[in-house]
Amino acid sequence: MKKLFTFTWLAAALLAGSLSVTFAQKAPAAEPNLDAKIQAVQKLFAERFGNPPISNVRLTPYGLYEVQLGLDLVYTDEKVNFVLDGTLIDAKTRRDITRERQDSLAQMPFDQLPFELSFKQVRGDGSRKVAIFEDPNCGYCKQLRKSIEGITNVTIHTFPYPILSPDSTQKVRNMWCASDPAAVWDAWMLQNKVPATLDCEVPIDKMVALGQKLMVRGTPALFFADGSRVGGAIPKEEIEKRLK
Repeated sequence: MKKLFTFTWLAAALLAGSLSVTFAQKAPAAEPNLDAKIQAVQKLFAERFGNPPISNVRLTPYGLYEVQLGLDLVYTDEKVNFVLDGTLIDAKTRRDITRERQDSLAQMPFDQLPFELSFKQVRGDGSRKVAIFEDPNCGYCKQLRKSIEGITNVTIHTFPYPILSPDSTQKVRNMWCASDPAAVWDAWMLQNKVPATLDCEVPIDKMVALGQKLMVRGTPALFFADGSRVGGAIPKEEIEKRLK
């Protein structure tokens, strides 16, 4: 994804270890006229960067203002003299503050996911639940499918998320239109069995929009019934742990 801003001096400082800051995790103290300050920051930011689509601005616990631009977060000072476009790390705990915040913004209770945009596979009693966003041309997704092949007593909701290539969209269409999409999906992901060419009405735009709303930046992305989420081809042991 193309970045809005590039600040190589900050990246160099971080890589060189010359910047060491520990951010407090408590909420910022109440400030007089905070709303006015936030509005001023938003106005300045918009003026200096050509009126980008600003979703929200807030004062963070570490003194910077967080500016939400669609799926992205950037940080600025009160005068909008400096902007950080990148990952903000807690130097003491090594926590990815930016990713945690993005995950928080994208949270959705599991039972509120629009399951009509997915297809379901029930194994055993189906008592445990997971939702997976996958692109059919994603190598890591195929690796994940091999990891979950032996997991039982689980209901898997597969949300097709065709973002890698035009061919991804065609494959999703062929699988979605099949009589048993889950079986056809597994046949492709596990055995490279190309799905038959089919045509029907497929909510591709809604599938992609959902992934963007939930800030799914790559595939696979797993959502568990307890509200947690994780990206990547995590091993079977980690999946079992999270399902419990």
